[in-house]
Amino acid sequence: MDYFVLTSILVTISALFGYINVRFIRLPNTIGLTLVTILFTLGIFALSYFDDTLLRAERFLISQIDFKTVLLDVMLSFLLFAGALHTDLEKLKELRWPILLFATFGVLVSTFLVGTAMYFVLDWVGLAVDYIYCLLFGALISPTDPIAVLGILKKAGAPKKLEAKIVGESLFNDGIGVVVFLTIFGLADNSEAGFSFASVLELFAVEVLGGVALGLGLGWITYQLMKRIDDYNIEVILTLATVMAGTVIATHLHVSGPLAMVVAGLVVGGQKIRHKAMSKQTEDYVDKFWELIDILLNAILFVLIGMEILVLDLERPYLIAGLIAIPIGLICRYISLLIPIGLFQKRLDFVPHTNTIMTWGGLRGAISIALALGLTEAMHRDLFLVITYCVVIFSILVQGLTIERLLIRFKLR
Repeated sequence: MDYFVLTSILVTISALFGYINVRFIRLPNTIGLTLVTILFTLGIFALSYFDDTLLRAERFLISQIDFKTVLLDVMLSFLLFAGALHTDLEKLKELRWPILLFATFGVLVSTFLVGTAMYFVLDWVGLAVDYIYCLLFGALISPTDPIAVLGILKKAGAPKKLEAKIVGESLFNDGIGVVVFLTIFGLADNSEAGFSFASVLELFAVEVLGGVALGLGLGWITYQLMKRIDDYNIEVILTLATVMAGTVIATHLHVSGPLAMVVAGLVVGGQKIRHKAMSKQTEDYVDKFWELIDILLNAILFVLIGMEILVLDLERPYLIAGLIAIPIGLICRYISLLIPIGLFQKRLDFVPHTNTIMTWGGLRGAISIALALGLTEAMHRDLFLVITYCVVIFSILVQGLTIERLLIRFKLR
């Protein structure tokens, strides 16, 4: 199918479902779009018993989209830059050490805890899966999704200090999570001859440090160019070029593009830098442009998540494992945050119940599904895709809808 036609269909569906949500359901866009799309897809399933024309059309549409490539190689860079651009850099600097521990130590601990727990769970339900493949699942489900987290937390009215922790962690831990996933993927792939511990460290260092360095360089160049002119049209285009060129460069250099875009967005969007580089008019146009990009891509993304139900192999053992994985993921996340929070709780005056709220507010989203789609058949792709989908849908619909009530209960809204 022609890319323009495919994009037109997705944008039209996203607009219609977004209208239905805003007009009738009135949930946060992330939750509403996912819910409407799932209900639409289930409705098509029911209708297919009488006429399967719509079901075949939707399946054909999904078959034309490489979700993993679309998200990881295209959309993620724009979404992370937009999220970082509107994040308070000064607040992140204050919380840099706990955020660093959340995004590194927390992801690694969660990966091994989830992987180990799922190894025994899958054996219990009669599914023999190698431990290394369970670790792969742990790696893809451990990062929280900034795309899902950002909008929901703001609507829920979370305290600024707590919001900065969760958003800061989410912006960085997906980049770290992708690197951890790729590292374990290399270990699990039998075709990777001579894969050593040294090569693991080298891959991790190049991806992470290279991505951060590239982001700093791109942010600094963009700032210098914007500082020397006062034309909001060209300055908006400069920020767009930063993301597009930066993504291409990151791919060519084999460094983490997501981390590069997060760092570049934080540099350009930092309060001190943006006041030096942008006039009030330029600042307004840049912010509104990236808000529009963020809303549009989010709408398409969560419509795609809802439609992905069509590619799932819904066998009974898979669904049982998926339902058990939901509490396992939450418990493992809670445990993985204990040490980072314990180290900094008194020094940085964390709000009460920080761990509980960060556990429940750490939503899983499209990144996990994209990584699960990247597994090979030998790595039990169909099984882990169903489990991932169960965790992600519960995360978006249940955790996303109740985080506000949790904040009210703890008197933190």
